[in-house]
Amino acid sequence: MAEAASTKTSPGQAPAVTRAVQILRRLGEAGAPVGARQLARELDMVPSTCLHVLRALVAEGLVEFDDESKRYSLGVGILAIARAAIQKSSFATLAQPMLADLSSQFGLTAMATQLIAVRQMIVVAIAQAHHPFRLAADLGSRFPELISATGRCVAAFNDLPSDTLRTRYHELPWDNPPGFQTWTRQIVKTRRDGYGVDQANFLNGLTIIAVPVFDTDGKMTKGLVVVGISETVDAVGVPTIAGEMLRARDELSGLLFV
Repeated sequence: MAEAASTKTSPGQAPAVTRAVQILRRLGEAGAPVGARQLARELDMVPSTCLHVLRALVAEGLVEFDDESKRYSLGVGILAIARAAIQKSSFATLAQPMLADLSSQFGLTAMATQLIAVRQMIVVAIAQAHHPFRLAADLGSRFPELISATGRCVAAFNDLPSDTLRTRYHELPWDNPPGFQTWTRQIVKTRRDGYGVDQANFLNGLTIIAVPVFDTDGKMTKGLVVVGISETVDAVGVPTIAGEMLRARDELSGLLFV
């Protein structure tokens, strides 16, 4: 019965491919390597089927297997695929020079992010500031869709139910949690101002500003983000930085939807 539930597909889908994608997504979401039995249980697969797919993914370099712990994790082979997709993205290509301008103008790290199906934001372009501090982020870095300033934008502009916000808030990896009520007030402010701000909640000592990039249906699917030491951001002023980011966003949107 478990196998029947896990292999139900729509016309045109291949069950083996669907299982492989499910496994890759689950390993990507996991914070630590996962055993085959646990994966099979969580994905409602027959254990032998799950193990067969895992071995195929290991052979292709997309998954790694640790002999000592007998657990699986994403392999480095997945990075080559992800980087190739990112580099071919028109959004990333068009955003890159704008990120470079923002980074140079304010001495901050600037990134372009994109929402993916597993409720995460992925970094698709980045411009690092030229100073000793460097944000530990690179192409392909991922984080939960509702965390930080981007998360406030997602919550503000994508009409998520309040019960969903409450549940997911408590799952977020904050350095300094703002408190749910404070967070919801910040979401309202984000909707009013048109941009989101995270002041040392997600990462201690850092201020993060994000502006939404909307799709043709008016949903936030992408974003522009600036990150810096809070003292540096305060010296320039959040409204000044956000204003330039909004200008860049509008220019970028014009190029994306010509």
